[in-house]
Amino acid sequence: MAIEKQDTAKEVIAIVIEKLNIEKSGAINQSTLQDLGADSLDMVEIIMKLEEQFGIEINDDEAEQLTSVQEVINYVHNLRIK
Repeated sequence: MAIEKQDTAKEVIAIVIEKLNIEKSGAINQSTLQDLGADSLDMVEIIMKLEEQFGIEINDDEAEQLTSVQEVINYVHNLRIK
């Protein structure tokens, strides 16, 4: 079964909302994690939850480059379809 990017996006957004304790907005994937209030500890928690949820391993150096929700979605989706 093919992994749909839309499904990855929904799950990533749900994790970001949960970890940052924010309200869902229509354009959350257009936001940067910093704009949503994420600090370095939040980022670690988000990365750990993504790894657990999707059964993937996110490289620390690459994780530091992920600044927007859309970048996280793209990165996670690419790992899932490998």
